[in-house]
Amino acid sequence: MKIHFWGVRGSIPTPLSPQQIRQKIDAVVERITPQDIAGDEDKKRFLASLPKWLYGTTGGNTPCVEVTTADNSRLILDAGSGIRVLGKQAAPPENAEFHILMSHLHWDHIQGLPFFDYAFRKDYTLHIYSANPQAKDIFRQQMTAPLLFPVPLEAFTPNLYFHTVEAGYPFTIGSSRIITKKMKHPGASYAYAITDRNKKFIYATDVELTNSDFERTRENTAFFENAAALVVDAQYLVGEAIQKENWGHSPFCYAIDFADFWKIGSLYLFHHEPEYDDERLDAILKSAQWYSDTVTRTHVRVYKAEEDVTVQI
Repeated sequence: MKIHFWGVRGSIPTPLSPQQIRQKIDAVVERITPQDIAGDEDKKRFLASLPKWLYGTTGGNTPCVEVTTADNSRLILDAGSGIRVLGKQAAPPENAEFHILMSHLHWDHIQGLPFFDYAFRKDYTLHIYSANPQAKDIFRQQMTAPLLFPVPLEAFTPNLYFHTVEAGYPFTIGSSRIITKKMKHPGASYAYAITDRNKKFIYATDVELTNSDFERTRENTAFFENAAALVVDAQYLVGEAIQKENWGHSPFCYAIDFADFWKIGSLYLFHHEPEYDDERLDAILKSAQWYSDTVTRTHVRVYKAEEDVTVQI
């Protein structure tokens, strides 16, 4: 499976502000010495030496993760603002078919769909999967013309199909077997476990991890254990999670404990707090990696989900 991140931010899109861009430029200029710009190779070495948070960005689009399976099926997890970029930059699927799997239907996870170019292509087929049987009505409401959006849902491809999924009941898309699990979040959010060629990938955004998620029930074990990679909500620090109990999000240390408990290979921190800039997110990642190396038994490999990054599992 190939995993590509198109949107990794939580709650609301957060593009870099003019002030943040100026601060990055100022910080780069302060680091430059005459030797760093003596020649082209010196410039390249200097840029390569800059911290990643400074020479780049985590990204500000809301959740959208693309999964390409062994048979080249294209699965899209959530339709946050990142799906607009996917529609502009991703190569089209050979079979002209997309499958969009919705974790839930809060605004930051659906707001990008009206801007997904392929949705308006009559030669493309769009399948939308959700545990909410009212999904079609909800998408139609956000595209109510002319007050909420210029064009209605009916402007989409006539090959638009909605599928209601049920937690615990597997279904298939191409070569992959998929199952959903209800997680703790206001109004509920559903994690997806996608298994393809004996590799399991789990997408679990907008989840407030609880003791029940660590119980070795048959359901939990089958869903979580031994996944190759997990993308999980890690929006808060511990103090914030305590202050915001029942808001439906988790701190990074809980996510690492969870991945360690279920023997998950790689962990990608996701649904980043909109108030955190690139430098803060980089510091959180370093803390998370230290925590994993110091506290966990399995030394979970911890990464920060970043836009326009591809992962192969």
